[in-house]
Amino acid sequence: MTDDAAYTPSPTVAKRRASKLWRFVIRDAGVVVALVLILIFFSIKAPYFATSGNFLKIFVQTAINTVLAAGMTFVILVGGIDLSVGSVLALCTVVGALIMTAEGWSPYQSVPLALFACAATGAVCGFLNGWISERWRIPSFIVTLGMLNVAHGAARVISDNSTITGLPQSFVDFGNLIIGGFMPSIFMIAILVVLVGWFVLRFTVFGRLIFAIGTNAEAVRLSGHNPPFYKIAAFTISGFTAGIAAIVYLLRLNVGSPIAGVGYELNAIAAVIIGGTSLNGGQGSIIGTLIGACILQVLSTGLQLLGVGDNFKPIVIGMVVVLAVILDTYRQRLLRRLDY
Repeated sequence: MTDDAAYTPSPTVAKRRASKLWRFVIRDAGVVVALVLILIFFSIKAPYFATSGNFLKIFVQTAINTVLAAGMTFVILVGGIDLSVGSVLALCTVVGALIMTAEGWSPYQSVPLALFACAATGAVCGFLNGWISERWRIPSFIVTLGMLNVAHGAARVISDNSTITGLPQSFVDFGNLIIGGFMPSIFMIAILVVLVGWFVLRFTVFGRLIFAIGTNAEAVRLSGHNPPFYKIAAFTISGFTAGIAAIVYLLRLNVGSPIAGVGYELNAIAAVIIGGTSLNGGQGSIIGTLIGACILQVLSTGLQLLGVGDNFKPIVIGMVVVLAVILDTYRQRLLRRLDY
């Protein structure tokens, strides 16, 4: 064979390339296609949907759920679930708002301390979720359900069951900032959280072990690693992002509230599932989670513009979540077939 002769891949190589392409289409591309089709549908059917003002609104309303869902992705990848993130968010908003409105402190003192307190409070709650679950071998569903009530009650006690207002004006102004005339500052925070999470999962040993534990924790243990440590770390990350989401909440609504975050945990889980992360753990993508959060908000906004009442929107979104789980089941079967 001469040097300039055309190279023809062997049947085995060609099969592997085809398998890799199909895995990408089945696992990653489907959620993007779904988002595009939904955007096209509402752009045609819903009045004023395809406007810059409406997309700006979607970006703003997607930010909190995107941050929560980014942390939730880590937990679901290791085969867990975190039902406490909504109440933890409420607790963090109360803690942050109380610090920012404390007398005798300037905004330059109170705001950084409040931001740190929000993130630290969330991380501590997440750590307790993971540690209790692993230490006593209690299902994370039960532990985080308990934390949901603990954090909710703590938020009510600390705030004296009242909404906290009067945040520093410089903090409020940043929350209202629109970068480049089309990108809200709070959505940029959400994108930054997603990018950091993507980098950790994609390019670090920690991220690879998160996927491996969700696939086969026993194999990870036999290879010399400690799965409980990484599971606790995943829950800590989820709590930490709940604290970041609380900061986004404060920036967006300018109040700390003990009743903030009601139902947010369900929206976060829905975004992760719709984005393609398997409930069984071990497979998923944080970029898919971002797209899943966008799909949820686009659906909500589009249905509202079509005149669908608030009572019916949860029904439609719930059906979408169930459909996503069903599709995930078939997707896992197809992926297993491609492995053989």
